[in-house]
Amino acid sequence: MEKEWKQTLYTYVNQYNQHQIDYRSQQTKQVVTDPAYLMEKAQRSSRLSQWYTERGARPLRSETRAKLLRTIQNTPDQAVIDVQLYVQLFYEKGGVNHMEEIIQRERLTLIRDGDDWVIVSVEHLTPEKHPVAAGMNVPGGAQDYSYQQPSSGPQPYLNSYVLQGGGIGRKSIRYRREEAAAYADKWWNSFNPEFAEFDVDCTSYVSQCLFAGDAPINYTGKRETGWWYKGYVSSKEWWSYSWAVSNALARYLTASTWGIRGEIVERPEQLMLGDLIFYDWDGDGSFQHSTIVTAFDAGGQPLVNAHTVSSRHRFWDYKDSYAWTENTVYRFLHIPDYF
Repeated sequence: MEKEWKQTLYTYVNQYNQHQIDYRSQQTKQVVTDPAYLMEKAQRSSRLSQWYTERGARPLRSETRAKLLRTIQNTPDQAVIDVQLYVQLFYEKGGVNHMEEIIQRERLTLIRDGDDWVIVSVEHLTPEKHPVAAGMNVPGGAQDYSYQQPSSGPQPYLNSYVLQGGGIGRKSIRYRREEAAAYADKWWNSFNPEFAEFDVDCTSYVSQCLFAGDAPINYTGKRETGWWYKGYVSSKEWWSYSWAVSNALARYLTASTWGIRGEIVERPEQLMLGDLIFYDWDGDGSFQHSTIVTAFDAGGQPLVNAHTVSSRHRFWDYKDSYAWTENTVYRFLHIPDYF
């Protein structure tokens, strides 16, 4: 049975890969019949056409590798599978070739249609637009959309010993931007086993990058204040909301007067290596996603790394994301050279 629907999966991956580079292409054999997915795909295709023109970029080629993560259901007439799609996208801008990498996980539902198999449902398992987390509130009363309970995992150490940096009470600490970016590149598609692994991990990942750059911990022992991480203590979660929640970190950095802090700038071109970008997909005042600047394209535009949907050197505006909307609001935060 598996061999029968694997051919449809193979066709889907090929079409997925072609769509990354030739967003205007029309497939001769459409293997997806999910109307919501097709509508979403059409909207994204139209946006990408304008997106590349605005950026002055030209897509060159795409390489997509698929990995079957698990088979949830496998009957003679239906299969439900989880797949991981690892995309390397190559493009040219200003005479310079660039490459970005993205890892997306999807759940596909396939059914038999006569002698063939078709995909009737495509679900993004790692959406960049996160659901509201019940009971979560951040300072100022704005509800946050990006925190979920972490999955069980290794017991992290007290943070001051993990990376040998960020001690309390230090003065005139220089932000090591290159180290923050290097950490981001090292762990962009995996998890540092010394830290708790979150289902929605974008902000914890960014916090680790800041810490790797020698950002000092502000330990208060209260989850609503400070910026700190201690892992699990007696099965209790010990970290501040600002460590793991996009909206909480954005608010903390702009309000902080000691240690790690962020200065709002108006344009992405004003950002430096190791600076941050926050994303409010709905424009409702609550930030739902966090990224860190790890490189720049030939035009001086920031390229970012992120978790949840693992991304490396991705163009900062995320208009290629299914989470992006016309209401998207960005916050550009410059981390000062000294804490």
